[in-house]
Amino acid sequence: MFFLTVAAPPPGEDALLDTYISHIALGSQDALAALYQRTHAAVYGFALSILKNAHDAEDVLQDAYLQVWNGASGYRSHGKAMGWLMTITRNLALDRLRQHSRTQTLPHEDWQALPEEASPVTAEDRMMLEALLSVLEDQERQIVTLHALTGLKHREIAALLGLPLPTVLSKYSRALKKLRLAWKEAD
Repeated sequence: MFFLTVAAPPPGEDALLDTYISHIALGSQDALAALYQRTHAAVYGFALSILKNAHDAEDVLQDAYLQVWNGASGYRSHGKAMGWLMTITRNLALDRLRQHSRTQTLPHEDWQALPEEASPVTAEDRMMLEALLSVLEDQERQIVTLHALTGLKHREIAALLGLPLPTVLSKYSRALKKLRLAWKEAD
C-alpha cells in the first residue's frame, strides 16, 4: 500500500529554526540560507497546495523568505518556528489568490517541478501522488500536506488554517479514507 513517506521534523527542529530566526534578526544571511535549506520544500509544497500553480508558488516561496528577513526581529519564539513560517506562507498564498481570483487544477508538469528534496519518492510515485491528491478537496489537501511535509500537529494546523480542531481531525480522517479508496481503485 502507498503511504505518504515524508519524515516528520526531527526532535529539536523548531529550536534550531528558532536559532536561525534569531540570527536572521541580527542580519545573518547565512542563517537565512540555512533556514531556507531546511524548510523551502515544505514552504513550496504548502504554497503549491493552496495556489495549484507552480509559478505562483515559487513567487510565494521567495516572498515568504523576504518577509522572514524583514520580520525576524518581531518574531517571538514559542517553539513554533515552522508554524510561523507556514502562517506567512498561507497569508501570502491567500493574498495571491485574492489578487488573481483564480484557482485551477494543478498541471502534471507542475507536480514534476516539486523540489526533489520535498519527498524521497520516484517519478512514478509523484504521478500516483498527483492522482491521489486530486481526489481531495482543497482544505483536505492542505491539511494532509501540512501534516506530511511540515510535521505540524493537528492542533497547529487548526490554528494555522483558522479551523476548529475537530474539523481538522475529521477532514484529515476523511482525506485518508479517500486516499485509501483511490489507492485501492488504482491497484
